[in-house]
Amino acid sequence: MKIAYTVSEREHWVSAAGGLIGILAVLWITPLWLGGEGGLLIIASMGASAVLLFAAPHGAMSQPWAVLGGHMVSALVGVTCQRWLGSEPMLAASLAVALAIAAMYTLRCLHPPGGATALNAVMGGEAVHSLGYNYFFDPVLLNIVVMLGVAVIFNYPFAWRRYPQIWWRRQQEACDTPDAEAPGASEKCMIPHSDLVYALSQIDTFIDVSEEDLQRIYALALGHHHPPHEMAVPAATPVTESAG
Repeated sequence: MKIAYTVSEREHWVSAAGGLIGILAVLWITPLWLGGEGGLLIIASMGASAVLLFAAPHGAMSQPWAVLGGHMVSALVGVTCQRWLGSEPMLAASLAVALAIAAMYTLRCLHPPGGATALNAVMGGEAVHSLGYNYFFDPVLLNIVVMLGVAVIFNYPFAWRRYPQIWWRRQQEACDTPDAEAPGASEKCMIPHSDLVYALSQIDTFIDVSEEDLQRIYALALGHHHPPHEMAVPAATPVTESAG
């Protein structure tokens, strides 16, 4: 079954505006530190990161550790493969992407654009090769810091864009000990954390959605299927004794 994109037109343009500002910031700042072609090659992977940061800010792959760790470990892997297997660029490039994926999984920082960062370290040409392990710091780390800074600042004014997610965990922590008198408390805590972990482990593939959003999706779907007036328990009908 195909699920259509249901975000509003407003969200389309907000995401596009975020991508515009993020990439402009990277393009402006990077050449100040690293001139020439090498300063612009990394933009390819930053463009992919911009899609995640501004079009899917709630996704697990869009969170700060995923962005930072994914690019960083991929840069290290890519440079290492290029230095050791530079005479075999096809093998070096393929191995760089493969090892980057494995490393990101291990460090819990899976970020798809990291694969492009690893690949660029091998296939970026002499301008990138000459950087050696400085590629890790400049331009990769510089670009990531700029992108994350823009993402945090840009998403903050929009209440529905909770980025990064860890700043909004207090709502989930309050849900762990709900107040029975609080309105909506029963809807906020419908799926125990352990049950979600078990269900995801049975699927055995990476799901790019936060636990908070899964809970919210479930609550909204349940509320739509059972409107509040249908979910209310009807009052008991008094029984009257017939005369005689």
